[in-house]
Amino acid sequence: MHANNITGRGFSFSFRGTHAKVGALSGARNSVLAFILALAWIAPFFLTQPLRSQNQTSPEMVNVDLFAASHPFPHFWERMFGSGRAILSLRESYRRDLQDVQKITGLEYIRFHAILNDEVGVYDEDEHGAPVYNFSYVDQIYDGLIQNGVHPFVELSFMPRKLASADIVQSFWYKPIISPPKDWSRWDDLISHLGQHLVDRYGIDEVSKWYFEVWNEPNLDFWAGDPKEPTYYQLYDTAAKALKSVNPRLRVGGPATAQAAWVDRFIQHVTDNKIPADFVSTHVYGNDPADKVLGSNEPVSRAQLVCRAARKVHDQVAASPQPNLPIIWSEFNATYWNEPNVTDSVFLGPWMADTIRQCDGLTDMMSYWTFSDVFEEQGVVKEPFYGGFGLVAERGLPKPSFNAFKLLHKLGSERIPVDSDNVIVTRRIDGSLVIALWNLFLPDQLGQSKEVEISIKGLTGSHQAMISRVDSTHGSLFGAYDAMGRPKSPTLAQIERLREAATLGPPEPQDIEGGQLRISLPPQGLALIEIQ
Repeated sequence: MHANNITGRGFSFSFRGTHAKVGALSGARNSVLAFILALAWIAPFFLTQPLRSQNQTSPEMVNVDLFAASHPFPHFWERMFGSGRAILSLRESYRRDLQDVQKITGLEYIRFHAILNDEVGVYDEDEHGAPVYNFSYVDQIYDGLIQNGVHPFVELSFMPRKLASADIVQSFWYKPIISPPKDWSRWDDLISHLGQHLVDRYGIDEVSKWYFEVWNEPNLDFWAGDPKEPTYYQLYDTAAKALKSVNPRLRVGGPATAQAAWVDRFIQHVTDNKIPADFVSTHVYGNDPADKVLGSNEPVSRAQLVCRAARKVHDQVAASPQPNLPIIWSEFNATYWNEPNVTDSVFLGPWMADTIRQCDGLTDMMSYWTFSDVFEEQGVVKEPFYGGFGLVAERGLPKPSFNAFKLLHKLGSERIPVDSDNVIVTRRIDGSLVIALWNLFLPDQLGQSKEVEISIKGLTGSHQAMISRVDSTHGSLFGAYDAMGRPKSPTLAQIERLREAATLGPPEPQDIEGGQLRISLPPQGLALIEIQ
């Protein structure tokens, strides 16, 4: 700038109209003097200039080309959800939460444990030791799903006590029995009778839309067979053949493992032994150990592990003897622990959006664990926000994750490539654009706000963007919960205030000229932009 220039060897300075000239001095002493004189002239200039904050960084630039080749974008992340065990689905609170989640997502399937547990009353034996079947509660459980427009994703677990070879229980509060059957022919008979009953009650056209998954996480402490993998295959093979004997249209699969395990060997097993398998299923959580999931000692972030696992399994299936088998992640989440700063916080919004971005094209369905905190694996809920897995907390209180799923449901059916790892750009059938963008930090990071500048090539003329947000001040009830002192047992009036605080406000309108749009995002912020 003309009034503020610095020139070279003769130390010529001109600041705000004041001019000084310091000659080229010789010797070390004179050099020091020259430097001091230079500072004397420079200091006033810097003291009068505004300091640039570290937070005042340049905006993140995102370039969108509407002429770029797009690809189909099925909503694989919202078609299926997990839930608390089977018997809980008879509760009014469970069904109310189910209806609330169904309204904001593309929910088609619900999966839960323990349809064969004794509390459901499926299996008994008479005084002579002969099997006695009772599907009364099974009917009420599945009727409740179907009446709400949802198909069951049937997890065949756990072992009825009188059918178990040993009274071995898992550590969950409700103590499921994880033993192999005492008689494999009776396991076959139980599954055949269950399958036949469901077809008789609901019709094959309906039940053929369901999925039957054999057991849950047999590679962990949910299966007491010894050795684990061969005995699980016996369990699977018997159940799969039993279901297909009822009707070949029934869909069956496995191995339902934790940590993305066994999939390649499972496919090889069913192929070599000509055992039916209509899909493969497995689980992963963002805090699973990378060495168990990926066979690697490298540190893998919670923000990347789920989709690194999805890539691993996708590639295993593609290289297998049955490369077209559908891949279903029948459990996933950012954590398998109760971590309030993960599942109860605004972190879940950007984490979920980024997971969708990375996992696109790698799976047919991913089942978020879970839709509701009507859930008792660790016992009866003691307070509303304890790091439960659900989108909806106790008393039907929507968490920020509920609102994040509500926004992400609005994404279009076609994805347009974009030069950013923090953005998803989609097009709806009607041609309107929907853009999700986020500012993700790990839960233990402080994070900073950021500005994002979006340039949309091909968007001509004037348009209006409608911007919806989920962050600490939008779609989150925790400000209100903190203000009332975080009560462990909120009153009915407090519950209503919390429900109001969780409500998403109306979208913010913003005019777009020349395809240019600028938006601010706080740490852990998720925004959804709709452009007509």
